Amino acid sequence: MGTALLLAVVVGSGIMGQRLAAGNVAIALLGNTIATGAGLVVLIHIFGPVSGAHFNPAVTLAFAMRGEADRRSVPVYIVAQLVGAVLGVWTAHAMFAEPMLQVSVKLRGGPAQGFSELIATFGLIGTIFGTQRSRPEFTPVAVGLYITSAYWFTASTSFANPAVTIARCLSDTFAGISPVSAPLFIIGQLAGTVAAVSFFAWLFREDVQDDQRISDHHLSQS
Repeated sequence: MGTALLLAVVVGSGIMGQRLAAGNVAIALLGNTIATGAGLVVLIHIFGPVSGAHFNPAVTLAFAMRGEADRRSVPVYIVAQLVGAVLGVWTAHAMFAEPMLQVSVKLRGGPAQGFSELIATFGLIGTIFGTQRSRPEFTPVAVGLYITSAYWFTASTSFANPAVTIARCLSDTFAGISPVSAPLFIIGQLAGTVAAVSFFAWLFREDVQDDQRISDHHLSQS
C-alpha cells in the first residue's frame, strides 16, 4: 500500500504538472518534486510503525545486508513493493483518465544517468542510516527533504528505487522511463546500495565500538 501510494503521487503529480505547466518543463518538475517530497514524509509516518516504511527494494536490501532485517522476509517485501508500484501507476492513470496500459518511450540513457542513480541511492540510504542513528524521529522529514533536493541535483531526477524504476516503465507520461533505460538505472541503484552500506558501516564504526566499550564497562561493574 505504501509503495502504491508513493507511485500514485509520483506519476499523478507528474501528469498534473505537465498539464498545467504549458510546456515549461522546469515548472512541471517543480510540482512533481514538491508533491513527491511531501508525500514521502506523510507515507513514512503512516507506514513506518507497520513495516518500517520499506517502499524501496534498495532500502530493504541495505537493512538485510546490515543484519537488521529478517532475510527470509526480504523476497516478500520486494514482491509487495513491485506489485504496489505497478498498482500505484495504474491508480494515477485512472485518476487522470489516461490509458491504463502504457509503456514509456522516454529514453534516459548514458553513463551519467547510471552514475546519478548511484549517487541518489547512496545519499538516500545514508540519510536513513544517519538519522536512524542520531534522530530517528526526524527520518521521515529527512528522507522527504533529501529526495526533494535530489530531484534537482541529480541528472536522473533521483529515482533511487528499483521498484519505482520498473513501474515507471509502464507510464508513458512525464514521470516515465523507457524499459531500455531501466537496467542502467537499477544497476546504479544497486551499486549505490552496496557502496552506502560499506561506507556508512565504516563511518559509524567508532561509535559502535564506543557503545560496546561503555556496555562492557557497565557489565563489569554490575
